[in-house]
Amino acid sequence: MSGSAKQSGISAIVLAAGMSKRMGTPKQLLRLDGKTLLEHTLANVRASGVSEIVLVLGFAAESIEKELSTEDVRIVRNQDYQQGMGTSLRIGLAALDPQATAALIVLADQPFVQPGTFNQLIACHEESKPQIVIPMFNGFRGNPVLLDRSVFAELQNLTGDIGCRAIFGNHTENIRKLEVNDIGILLDIDSQEEYKKFAKKEPTAALRANRTPMEGRADLPADRPELIIVGHDAMARALAKFSKMLDFTVTVVDPLMALAEWAETNRILRVLDFSLLPAAQERYVVVASRGSFDEEAVEQALCVDANYVALLANKKRSDEVTRGLLAKSVSAEKLASVRSPAGLNIGAESPEEIALSIMAEIVAVRRKVQ
Repeated sequence: MSGSAKQSGISAIVLAAGMSKRMGTPKQLLRLDGKTLLEHTLANVRASGVSEIVLVLGFAAESIEKELSTEDVRIVRNQDYQQGMGTSLRIGLAALDPQATAALIVLADQPFVQPGTFNQLIACHEESKPQIVIPMFNGFRGNPVLLDRSVFAELQNLTGDIGCRAIFGNHTENIRKLEVNDIGILLDIDSQEEYKKFAKKEPTAALRANRTPMEGRADLPADRPELIIVGHDAMARALAKFSKMLDFTVTVVDPLMALAEWAETNRILRVLDFSLLPAAQERYVVVASRGSFDEEAVEQALCVDANYVALLANKKRSDEVTRGLLAKSVSAEKLASVRSPAGLNIGAESPEEIALSIMAEIVAVRRKVQ
């Protein structure tokens, strides 16, 4: 960090205490281009305008620390890392310079975020002093987020595996969503499949580049009902299979997905803007983004007057989305039409059962039996 950078008053907390359960090995130590993921992340943060870097370690802390250059980095250890991200946030905040005006919350498994993106978030905070700054790429929320000191106290109360998103619903009028030209804010390495893709040097450059906003299979009938699925988890994939069986056109909204990766999909929309879609006589939308961009997706669905809008979320998250959209002047009448919890009550538990309950509800709406 340069001398001028040290004047920003913005700190960075790099969260690297996780157990990497899905990966099966400490992902902080996985190597790309000769350096560990964590080293890539720290190098990008060092190249930005932050005044200090606090690195929170926990699981495999000794092994990770041996692999690192600790220049310009203050390392703190989270002994309670098994309890989740909330504990790492608390420890990281407690270690900050008391004069820090804000903090960037950086995830260790996001090695592709450009230094300039950190600087854009810092500049946004310096200009208008929002309490929270969230980076966006093509309408999708990403990380890192920047938090003003005024919200630190709320974060100190977090428990369990809960991140910054838990406080967003309390600050709907003080959040700034900042569009950046950096797909790295959406890229994390959370599984062996993702790591192998990047280790093969498959497309870091291509992923950073602007990809086509939409990709579709040829000769899609215009008169078929369309199901738009925002998300790509197991439930979403099961829902796509059911809807294909019922002769729906399936559109999946995802910034990174390729059409070839999902046989049941007719179209991929890589920009969170439903106005780009061809006209449809019937349109049904299921938002299953698991908190990542729920609010933006529900707003898009309501803007195109979908026949059916469902949000897969618990009541707390659903209420947060409602408050956020009310603050943006979306009408209470429209918001009341959003179905959350999604699906008919059939006691569904597995992803496939949940998908079945949602598909059954869509059929009931189409046949006007509700």
